[in-house]
Amino acid sequence: MPIDKTASHEKIVAAAKNEFLTYGFTDASMRHIAEEAGMSASGLYKHFDSKEEMFSALVEPAYQGLLNMFHLDTNDKEQAFGAEDVSALETAQDAKLAISYIYDHLDAFRLIICKSQGTKYENFLHDMSVMEEKKTLSFMDMLKKQGVKLNEFSERELHLLTTTNISAVFQAVEHNFTREEAMHYADTLDRFFSSAWREFFGY
Repeated sequence: MPIDKTASHEKIVAAAKNEFLTYGFTDASMRHIAEEAGMSASGLYKHFDSKEEMFSALVEPAYQGLLNMFHLDTNDKEQAFGAEDVSALETAQDAKLAISYIYDHLDAFRLIICKSQGTKYENFLHDMSVMEEKKTLSFMDMLKKQGVKLNEFSERELHLLTTTNISAVFQAVEHNFTREEAMHYADTLDRFFSSAWREFFGY
């Protein structure tokens, strides 16, 4: 009968999460993880090929879920714009939606935001900012094609403002806000940036 590795795998995952949250990816010790999981270091490699794979297993599902939310939000706005509904921008609650999801997967995002140096996730905020910038430019182009007059703006400034916007969302994680504090902050962000973007683009 095959050996059930489920219990051992769950112990490794729990130990790895604790190690990475405490020390970060670079300083995390496979030996410490093995000791906490109650096995030898070589035993870890029956479950994960590397420390990188172990870290990814902890954060990738939450990361992909956020990307899916991002793409669904993009599609929703494109459909609204197709119906010439500029109010989709004015009533957006992007920060609330994002922070609610982030706090549903808080440990994963603490790892990504605060502990991922040395992994493929270390440029997460930059990568999200680039995607948001491209999405924004696409939306602005759609509005212009519908005859909406917009202010002229510097794309370099847009890049910096978008980076600031994305980074602001994850400040709640960096500063260890409670969920209640984070959701209040999200409401503040939505009101602050909605007004700022309307002024910037002039719609």
